[in-house]
Amino acid sequence: MVWVCIGIVGLILVQFVVLLFRVNFFWKQNQVKSSSELPLISILVAARNEEKDLPDLLRSFEHLEYPTDKIQFMFADDQSTDRTAQILEDWCSRNPNASFLSINASQIALFNENGKANALAILGEKAKGDYYFFTDADCEVNPAWLREGVNGFTGNIGLVIGITQVKALSLMGKFQEIDWWLTLGFVKVATDLNIQTTGLGNNMVISKLAYEQSGGFKQLPFCLTEDLEISRAIQREGFGIAHQVCPEMLAFTKPEISFSKLLNQRKRWMSGVMTLPIYWKLILGLQFGYFVGIIALITFNPLVGMSLALMKILLQGLFLIGFADKAGVKINWLYLLVFDFYNFNTTVLTILYYFWPSKTKWKSRIYPCIT
Repeated sequence: MVWVCIGIVGLILVQFVVLLFRVNFFWKQNQVKSSSELPLISILVAARNEEKDLPDLLRSFEHLEYPTDKIQFMFADDQSTDRTAQILEDWCSRNPNASFLSINASQIALFNENGKANALAILGEKAKGDYYFFTDADCEVNPAWLREGVNGFTGNIGLVIGITQVKALSLMGKFQEIDWWLTLGFVKVATDLNIQTTGLGNNMVISKLAYEQSGGFKQLPFCLTEDLEISRAIQREGFGIAHQVCPEMLAFTKPEISFSKLLNQRKRWMSGVMTLPIYWKLILGLQFGYFVGIIALITFNPLVGMSLALMKILLQGLFLIGFADKAGVKINWLYLLVFDFYNFNTTVLTILYYFWPSKTKWKSRIYPCIT
């Protein structure tokens, strides 16, 4: 039993050594030569009840370093019951390159029962750009977002993922931020190794060719993780994915403000995780297995268990600091030292809540339990 636990913990330590090597010595960053002829860009945003956060996104759009005549802003108000539609209407009236539509009753679930995927599919029919940029209504983007996103398209790349940081305003938010860095760090390394990964719905770019050839959001099956599904559709058509981790592609999102909302978010994400290939499930299962193994080791032999736990925290912290630094962000070691306590509890509760026979609440809509 002890040796099994040591083996599981050892695999996790090796994993982080490999991740450290990939970040420090085998980093990939796509960069095409600048062209005097900038392509036309379409920015697609689906919004539902976002009156609180939407103004921050719109202000960030006003600072984009890109010719306004080369940008097509497109918004969909997805049956909001607050002032979202009024905010969009006012902003679009002041920006001639912007338009918005309201999803009416006849358009609900027109292409997908997932409200966001359906709204984006409707917007996609009207997009005219050579590249489609996607972000969420509760995000803020970098002024260089468009230029850097376009720069990621080399060779057969059809989808470029950016990097998103949670704007931490509390201790819980800070832990969510570190959790995002850890998840996106895995995605970056996997993407660089050409292993099937996912899109990032709040910060990604799809070429018009890849979008149309894959069928876009119109052809997706019902899912609660539309960014994962569209990345699969694009990869099935032979296109590659690139992950641009740099300050220019850094976007900001809001943390979940309560643990119940966080668990709802994770339940939705788990529905996508359960559709991943078996090797991804084994890798993610190993992360949970580590906690079981390290708790058992600390119980049987506190000195060995604590030593291995500290080693893992050190390797994980070095990886996260190195990864975040690529995006121009500094992480405080104090949070990294205690992050695993949060990570363990969140992981256990997420698994339990996923299998609990309850429906998923997302954007004020109730979706059936997917297991």
